[in-house]
Amino acid sequence: MSTHDDIYQKIRASGVVPVVAIDSVDSALPLADALILGGLPVAEITFRTRAAADVMKLLTKQRPELLVGAGTVLNVDDLKRAKDCGAGFAVAPGLNVGVVKAALDIDLPFTPGVMTPSDIEAAVSLGVTVLKFFPAEAAGGLKFLKNLCAPYRHLGVEFIPTGGINAANMMDYLSSDVVLAVGGTWVAKGDDIAAGNWDKIKSNCREICKLLAESRS
Repeated sequence: MSTHDDIYQKIRASGVVPVVAIDSVDSALPLADALILGGLPVAEITFRTRAAADVMKLLTKQRPELLVGAGTVLNVDDLKRAKDCGAGFAVAPGLNVGVVKAALDIDLPFTPGVMTPSDIEAAVSLGVTVLKFFPAEAAGGLKFLKNLCAPYRHLGVEFIPTGGINAANMMDYLSSDVVLAVGGTWVAKGDDIAAGNWDKIKSNCREICKLLAESRS
């Protein structure tokens, strides 16, 4: 199994990728521990805050059991920073051909955002088949995604829908065979991180794990 396959199998096993905007490095380790103890050892740290790079560096060194990814990767500089920080994967809201090619060059698993047939075709032509469907709910939700991907399913494309996903609708998405996992900001909200509500985040993770276990049994 390649490194890329291993990364995506871990994401598939988790079912949900917490999408995290974190403002303080001091909150990084308590957040990681809440996710790990809650049973959801993965986090997409978005480049929306100044602390993001330092948070990723710390987590990859101090909490190796946590799969750390970089989110909101908008350009090649972000991509290189993600790699330098030890990120295991990177995610973008859209499809930038230059960034996709750079990710392939540095062998970093990269999931670009798509919302149209042309987006999917562009990604597949570059050799990328794990795609972020974004913004999922605003774009039309699971029904739209099923229709969108129908002509491409035989190519092996899979999706990580993100945007408007929560505990109430996550299982609808995860019931689809084209959905690898979902991304969600509800798992570890910025307000809860800032307030140190680690038990709330841990509880959110456990609720997710319970729903996943019930569906998989």
